[in-house]
Amino acid sequence: MWQERLSELLLSFWQTLYMVGVSGFLSVAIGLPLGVLLLTTRKHGLLESNLSHKILSIIINILRSIPFIILLVAIIPVTRLLVGTSIGTTAAIVPLTFSAIPFIARVVENALSEIPYGLIEAGLSMGATPAKIIMKILLPESLPAIFNGITLMLITLVGYAAMAGAVGGGGLGDFAIRYGYQRFETSTMIVTVVVLVLLVQVIQYSGDKLARHFDKR
Repeated sequence: MWQERLSELLLSFWQTLYMVGVSGFLSVAIGLPLGVLLLTTRKHGLLESNLSHKILSIIINILRSIPFIILLVAIIPVTRLLVGTSIGTTAAIVPLTFSAIPFIARVVENALSEIPYGLIEAGLSMGATPAKIIMKILLPESLPAIFNGITLMLITLVGYAAMAGAVGGGGLGDFAIRYGYQRFETSTMIVTVVVLVLLVQVIQYSGDKLARHFDKR
């Protein structure tokens, strides 16, 4: 039995990595520029625009306030439109990404806001454009905080991916429900939990190491 279970466990593990990896990448790719916009469009920002900042902030706050399990169901039409189905591992990436984008956007905004304004003033005094200040000053100086935020986001996505598995998303959550819960295989449930704990530990260790690497203090 365990030989069969092991092959399914490995498949579920890779499905979870796939969901977390792709949704994490997409979340950073979209959420990072949104976070930059949140900071730069606020009052006295490099690209000050009160209306743009308010609209963007309201949208992000709305997305952040929706529990993942509700979001999973609420955006089924969007999921079907984007990937052609609302069931399966690839389909689960859509709600996972939507749930993580606002988190990353706020993390980036907060990380950038911690940069001393004197560095920005120094860049402006030397004639640097807003784009150069963002790329050469704000982002490099805030990388440790951003990596810490990405680490937290990935760990949260591991939990969300397991939750998505319970409703047909595949991965370790689906594996635990099918065998550990529905068939009362306690050992299978314990092994699944151990794998999830180890995965979170690896993500946390890697994130901490990257944050320390880019910390210039």
